[in-house]
Amino acid sequence: MSVQVEKLEKSMAKLTIEVSADELEKAIQNAYNKNKNRIRVDGFRKGKAPRKMIERMYGESIFYEDAANELINNEYPKAVEECGESVVSNPKIDVTQIESGKPFIFTAEVALKPPVSLGKYKGIKVTKQDVKVTDEEVDAEIENERSKNARIQDVTDRAVKNDDQVTLDFEGFVDGVAFEGGKGEDYPLTIGSGSFIPGFEEQLVGANIGEDKDVNVTFPEEYHEKSLAGKAATFKCKIKAIKEKVLPELNDEFASNVSEFETLKEYKESVAKKLEERKVAQAKAAKEDEAVKALIDDSEMELPEAMVETQQRQIIDEFAQRMQYQGLTMQQYLQYTGSTVEKMMEQVKPQAEERIKSRLVLEAVASAENIEASEEEVNEELDKMSKQYGIEVDKIKEILGDSQIKQLRSDLAVQKAADFIVENAKESAARKSTAKKTTKKADKEATEETAEEKPKKTTRKRTTKKAEAETTEE
Repeated sequence: MSVQVEKLEKSMAKLTIEVSADELEKAIQNAYNKNKNRIRVDGFRKGKAPRKMIERMYGESIFYEDAANELINNEYPKAVEECGESVVSNPKIDVTQIESGKPFIFTAEVALKPPVSLGKYKGIKVTKQDVKVTDEEVDAEIENERSKNARIQDVTDRAVKNDDQVTLDFEGFVDGVAFEGGKGEDYPLTIGSGSFIPGFEEQLVGANIGEDKDVNVTFPEEYHEKSLAGKAATFKCKIKAIKEKVLPELNDEFASNVSEFETLKEYKESVAKKLEERKVAQAKAAKEDEAVKALIDDSEMELPEAMVETQQRQIIDEFAQRMQYQGLTMQQYLQYTGSTVEKMMEQVKPQAEERIKSRLVLEAVASAENIEASEEEVNEELDKMSKQYGIEVDKIKEILGDSQIKQLRSDLAVQKAADFIVENAKESAARKSTAKKTTKKADKEATEETAEEKPKKTTRKRTTKKAEAETTEE
């Protein structure tokens, strides 16, 4: 195999890949062996007709397509590695020569990693993050834990209150006529959950078990069922049961039941410490996002469209995987939402561009500062993966292969570059509005200062598995 590289405009390139005639012959023979049992030739039992006979009957090119696919799949990755270019997109393949007895030639049009004119990456201004944990936040966390450990008990001696769990029958009417989908029996509803349309749950407060209750509401203008959107409706309801949460008493016993601590004081201290650790991690992530966004704004790069399109498809593939975990195929999702792959591609384009730019500037910082991942750091990451999946490290290495381990090393270096710019950033307190300046010059100064120090939100994808987990957690 030989490969020639022709550089095109806007960081694009055309690879011309030539495979020997002998390799093409092997691929054609493989295609014949794979397909011969499906081809019928008079005078021969199925699968026994010679290749030359089949080629005479159906044309010499009958096996070319399968042979070409085999060679492209095998030789394209080798060609990318051999040419030494940083290919950052899926290839656009074009077969230029395929004929028995001659070399097989095909081209692959690809995007190459674009050059980056790196802006200022030391001393970037970021907003100082507040990591102080308040008593109110600790109390709220503990109350949440109490709610999780609450027991549910029946209520028979009072009317419905907010936060009660009720069982009810209901039927909805518009202009005195029952509408489809507006009836429910033994329906469980938590009052105050916002599960029903606005105004419904609040009107059940004060109702008693067995009591008939008319609930008057108006469907929102944007209601998904267009025939009901904006319509006034009456729901005839009957409460059949009331249950309430009984929270455990806040004492040492509660603390020992929900934690490893024996006293409420120790448990509270532990909650405060965990909240602080969470805030510190969130603050670091916020500063990193802000610093990288500022660096992107101060750097120059031109993204090849093919590179962006490849990233768009990757984002959609990731979304499809998440849908599968929820038992929904991509086709079903598109059908339910009335969307299309083309619409989704357009929607995720800004996210794709942000991901690429973030990666490029951080790789540029890593290169400028000679930041690399050590062998020890790579092994630590592999060890974490081994423990996470319960697979021996050697097996993990075998599964990943050299190319993915190389990618892991690159990911770690990129994360170290992100840490570097955060460590070298300058924190500034969030600005508060002051008295208005009255001159045009003063107005301009205020605008420039605010733009310089204002926190900048970003949706950049984190660059390591650990960082991705943090982002998901957030």
